Amino acid sequence: MGRYTGPVCRQCRREGQKLFLKGARCYRNKCPIEQGTGIPGMHVARRARKMSEYGEQLRQKQSLRRQYGMGELQFHRFFEEALRRKGVTGELLLQLLELRLDNVVYRLGFAPSRRAARQYVLHGHVTVNGRKASVPSMVLTQGDVVAVKDKPKSKDFATKALDSAAAAQPAWLQLDRTALKGEIISVPTREQIAPIVDEQAIVELYSR
Repeated sequence: MGRYTGPVCRQCRREGQKLFLKGARCYRNKCPIEQGTGIPGMHVARRARKMSEYGEQLRQKQSLRRQYGMGELQFHRFFEEALRRKGVTGELLLQLLELRLDNVVYRLGFAPSRRAARQYVLHGHVTVNGRKASVPSMVLTQGDVVAVKDKPKSKDFATKALDSAAAAQPAWLQLDRTALKGEIISVPTREQIAPIVDEQAIVELYSR
């Protein structure tokens, strides 16, 4: 599956909920979900019918995958990693997704959206534990420190994003706004993870 380059609001409409793909703009009244815009497509009314159990599970998976801006194969690799670890597979999957470098950069407020955070990381604007990090899918651990590079362009972007940040700071992250760096002080619990999704349905989908 190729990278999606179309309008991101269309993805929110398809899932019937806000995926927060456009940062602060998702909190405005112009959001299609706020306006009650329905599922995209010409023949939606013809397709309207009770969704099967498989369909419900698929929608949960697609919703979570799109929130984190991941391709199908990459998302499945994260699921397989969660499956290998000891614990509740669904919760482990969410924790792995939250601990991705691009997501941590977004959660700290250094970028307005996960898509912007991914590009920010790819362009080499951040460091992890003092070392350059340019792989958005890198999974961090407790104690890791993510910092913005000491360059005008890097700092200007992060500062503007912090000033316009609409989401609250997660409790599992500690932000030093002056130094433009943040530390992972704990692994996020299920209650601290934002996605409104039934992760057990995703586990059941992949178990078919």
